[in-house]
Amino acid sequence: MTITETMLPGVVVINPDVFCDERGYFMESLRADRLEAVGISKPFVQENQSGSRRGALRGLHFQLRRPQAKLCRVVSGEVLDVVVDIRLNSPTFGKHVCVLLSAENKKQVYIPRDFAHGFVVLSDFAEFMYKCDDYYDSEDQHGIAWDDPDLAIDWQLNSDPILSKKDLQNQSFASCTEMDLPTYRG
Repeated sequence: MTITETMLPGVVVINPDVFCDERGYFMESLRADRLEAVGISKPFVQENQSGSRRGALRGLHFQLRRPQAKLCRVVSGEVLDVVVDIRLNSPTFGKHVCVLLSAENKKQVYIPRDFAHGFVVLSDFAEFMYKCDDYYDSEDQHGIAWDDPDLAIDWQLNSDPILSKKDLQNQSFASCTEMDLPTYRG
């Protein structure tokens, strides 16, 4: 397992060791001791899975009262995963990273609490799985517009994305106030 840091402190890309033979492949998709070595030690308590068709865009989502760290991967298809630092006073506030996750590359991305997260499906269909270190609270869901010009995210889209009614109403990044965003804790 190789763990690579990104430009956003705490956001890491995990490349599992994959062992292949005539039967197929084997890999460890979760190895707590290796994650703990890079500071990821809180246990995961919930796992979610979604299936989405090409062009479906989910995000950018975050929670304030019950923020969730996430360990994300794709088990079929391909997505562009996007992580945005929304922590007030952070040195990387408003910056983002994009990671291509696919069933083929088997990469995972770890997203600490207090970051916004989203993804768009680049294949015909994709199954996206993520583990969370806290439970989802439907009363604590927040979002930032996927196409916010201040964030300038290249979603690698050739046409308009497919969005939920809720994501169509996400606010701009500039309109978020101190009450709407988490604070950097250094």
